[in-house]
Amino acid sequence: MDWTQRLRLRNLQMLQSLARTGNMSRSAQELHTTQPGLSKWLKELEDDIGLTLFERLARGLRPTVHGEALLAHSRRIEAQLDMARDDMAAMLEGGSGLVAVGTSGASASDTVPLAVLRLLQQMPRSHVRLVESTMDLLMRQLAHAELDVIVGRTTAAYDQELIRTEVLYMEPLHFVARPQHPLFKHETIDWADMLDYRWLVWPRGTPIRDALEAALAAEGRALPRDHVESNSVTVNVTLLNSSSMIGLASHRTAQRFARLGAMRILPMRLSGFGSVSMYWNVGSAERAAVAKMLDCLRHAEGDALPGMPAEQTG
Repeated sequence: MDWTQRLRLRNLQMLQSLARTGNMSRSAQELHTTQPGLSKWLKELEDDIGLTLFERLARGLRPTVHGEALLAHSRRIEAQLDMARDDMAAMLEGGSGLVAVGTSGASASDTVPLAVLRLLQQMPRSHVRLVESTMDLLMRQLAHAELDVIVGRTTAAYDQELIRTEVLYMEPLHFVARPQHPLFKHETIDWADMLDYRWLVWPRGTPIRDALEAALAAEGRALPRDHVESNSVTVNVTLLNSSSMIGLASHRTAQRFARLGAMRILPMRLSGFGSVSMYWNVGSAERAAVAKMLDCLRHAEGDALPGMPAEQTG
């Protein structure tokens, strides 16, 4: 008999509890069972699988490589069930289902909100859950099935067996600053002028940071040492408007905030371009709200937010 057919949701909770506590007695107490019973269950599971899932150490338990692999599957299963529960709850309330969307700074101020508005026009009763973070964290949530779709700078760090990807558009990067920044009084701006001010950049390892460093390397330049790192669009806009810092933004984001009077593009072009992509779980696209969200993202590039003119790129 296939050992997976004997697994129950409680068994997944038992695995995760053992990994979390590293202690058989503590997990038994947490799960309201006996230590001998929990120990017997774990030994039988390991025998069925044919692999050791936990190392027995003097101070407790520690997942083996095989145990970590099974725990990752366990977390994905629980996340999928949580998503199913919320999806059904949305339908029970008369909605069209749930779609959980993650967005990085590259798409938070433009692409994703435009797609959400389009989705709500076409499926008014759909329930949308939005999460903003950096791409590395979003990709982890997507891999664990905590999100259905994420949108942000294109990255190669994804599992092709579980996740699909599609490039939405290419765009340049811009240096930006507050509209009244002293640099805008200069007739021309060079690198020496730029380096007179502190830079505000995205954290190391994020695609937009990688694109910046690659563009600087092409110019024979390096990132100033006294820079500030932030992964929040809101924090970045506030810092730029409250200081003489110089920031970095993608073309669509810079254009959007420029129209709002929150920032202005500096006439100092970077040689690099970046692409924005959407990623989704293979199984999620079978749900109506998720499939519609993917379609709305494909058409969001030409949309304009209410009360704003359509973007003019150049």
